[in-house]
Amino acid sequence: MGETNLSWGRPATEPGAGWAVVDVETSGFDPGHARVISVAALALGDDGNVEHSFSSLLNPGVDPGPTHVHGLTPEMLAGQPTFGDVVGDLAAVLSGRTLVAHNAGFDYAFLAAECERVGAVLPVDSVMCTVELTRRLNLGTENLRLETLATHYGATQIRPHDALDDAMVLAQILKPALAAAREHRRWLPIRNVGRKRWPSGAITHDELRPLKVLASRLPCAFANPGRFVPGQPLVQGMRVALSAETVRTHEEMVERILHAGLSYSDSVDAQTSLVICNDLAPAQGKGYQARELGVPLVSDEDFMALLGHVIGGSDVEEFVDRTPAGDQFMLF
Repeated sequence: MGETNLSWGRPATEPGAGWAVVDVETSGFDPGHARVISVAALALGDDGNVEHSFSSLLNPGVDPGPTHVHGLTPEMLAGQPTFGDVVGDLAAVLSGRTLVAHNAGFDYAFLAAECERVGAVLPVDSVMCTVELTRRLNLGTENLRLETLATHYGATQIRPHDALDDAMVLAQILKPALAAAREHRRWLPIRNVGRKRWPSGAITHDELRPLKVLASRLPCAFANPGRFVPGQPLVQGMRVALSAETVRTHEEMVERILHAGLSYSDSVDAQTSLVICNDLAPAQGKGYQARELGVPLVSDEDFMALLGHVIGGSDVEEFVDRTPAGDQFMLF
């Protein structure tokens, strides 16, 4: 286990502006292509008490995807409102509050993508992941899955993978977790996120492809373990940048980075773990910046091979189900 009393975020004893507990069900993993098909948001006071809420099934206009996971069929979603129809109601719950979710990066990513599609700004300036929060509390549970935490805190879970039910369960978990964090003087793992519109109109430059823009703003569930060491495996949380010199498309590489629990960055600095670049002596761009900083360069084919064995960041089994090596992590 990692350090449980990390001093980044906000001291739990300091007052905040309240919380917006969120859960989404989606048609797939990639927020650049998959859609939100159900959303729930609960507005909580700083003490964790629910003040008001919003939830709705959504008609995504596409196949709903893994019905065996979320239980939502095309027939159930036909005639439901679109995301654009409900974005105002959702924004009323989110605005001015810290977004809270179990694996917050996933929910934040999809909400940001849906807002972009309808020309809205996601009114979220900060997020907190309850996986990170409960890890800091040293609960002694077998893992940090939502159902395990529900049992630990005595929260009633009726319909797993139902957005409203999952959000209500998480709200029941959050209140005692916040109280414990205050009692033990823990820091709340609150991360700031940039609130801005994505580029609008015709997007042709590869650096502005929606998935890349989103991924660069996406909070990673794992702490950055530092530089990649050639000959050693990747570790979840490593910060990965892409140069122009790759054979595979950037969109594919970004999806692979996210699926593996790594962090994507659209810039190179001292915190970058590695840069994917097929030119081992680049004269410009991100590859050149990496060489100047001593950041390792890895070809895209070597990177793909490394994805076959990725070391867990902080007991990854606590919050995701991992499929066989090389496949994606199922976060929905």
